[in-house]
Amino acid sequence: MTDRPRMSAWVVDRPGPVSSGPLVAVERAVPEPGPGELLVAVEACGVCRTDLHLAEGDLAPHRPRTVPGHQVVGRVTALGPGTERFVAGDRVGIAWLRSTCGECRWCRAGRENLCPASTYTGWDADGGFAEHAVVPAAYAYALPEEPDPVALAPLLCAGIIGYRALVRAQLPPGGRLGLYGFGSSAHLTAQLALAQGAELYVATRGEPDRRLALELGATWAGGAADPPPVPLDSAIVFAPAGELVPVALRALDRGGTLALAGIHMSEVPAMGYTEHLFLERDLRTVTSNTRRDGEELLRLAVRLGVRAHTTTYPFEAADRALADLAAGRVSGSAVLRSSSA
Repeated sequence: MTDRPRMSAWVVDRPGPVSSGPLVAVERAVPEPGPGELLVAVEACGVCRTDLHLAEGDLAPHRPRTVPGHQVVGRVTALGPGTERFVAGDRVGIAWLRSTCGECRWCRAGRENLCPASTYTGWDADGGFAEHAVVPAAYAYALPEEPDPVALAPLLCAGIIGYRALVRAQLPPGGRLGLYGFGSSAHLTAQLALAQGAELYVATRGEPDRRLALELGATWAGGAADPPPVPLDSAIVFAPAGELVPVALRALDRGGTLALAGIHMSEVPAMGYTEHLFLERDLRTVTSNTRRDGEELLRLAVRLGVRAHTTTYPFEAADRALADLAAGRVSGSAVLRSSSA
């Protein structure tokens, strides 16, 4: 019996502040695909704020020493038994949603993002901060040969979640959209909204992010808690800052909708009914995504020319990429590139 080939990977060892070094480089056996699964050689993997939440313990670990990363672009190198959807050499994407039961009332209603038995890449199973990853073929995305894998990677979570948040925000045609926070997901969502005729207002703490928003076509960009110059039809809070929820609600016009896009958020302060919610203002959350969301986003991104503004890190610098994200030093999307890509 021969030894299985080895690979480099990063694991969350002991969750805690980035300064404590929760992300540790290890060597592991290359995983083997099971029935219905694909083995993927990773070309690029986006670094998501959810990876940061997992590393720092904001999200409780589901298993010890998990490989994070759920914005993966790679090539199929092997297929598990009974796998027919792809062939070796295909370019595929691995995203956050990894599996659902397919049988509960949520799955049957086309709302698999609410499945109580759902599992997630980089949380319930190892993800893309590694040279190889395994994914159920039914939850992998077929990807085009262009553009570069670094440009594609952020679409697989930041893009998908931003798209779902935009749908949940119920922006009317040509409406005024406010974005609170302007990181990886927001800057992709901004391009989607602008391409479809929206008027964009961005509130964010970072000066580089405000510059990027204006370069992309925002009408206004101000500080995180600054009131926009006009009432908004819809707004999305991307920043994991609960104190921005009443700020964003106050900025809505009557009948407006606010969507909260994060998986984790600090405590939301007490709000007044008349000041924040009256006049039929709606407050909605976003929970994961469906595969249909991902397929629709990928089609739209190609058709509308949505491109991620990226800061690229070598695979060996995953810990530095996570630290830069935590410190607010990343404008746009941080992406790890494999040395073999």
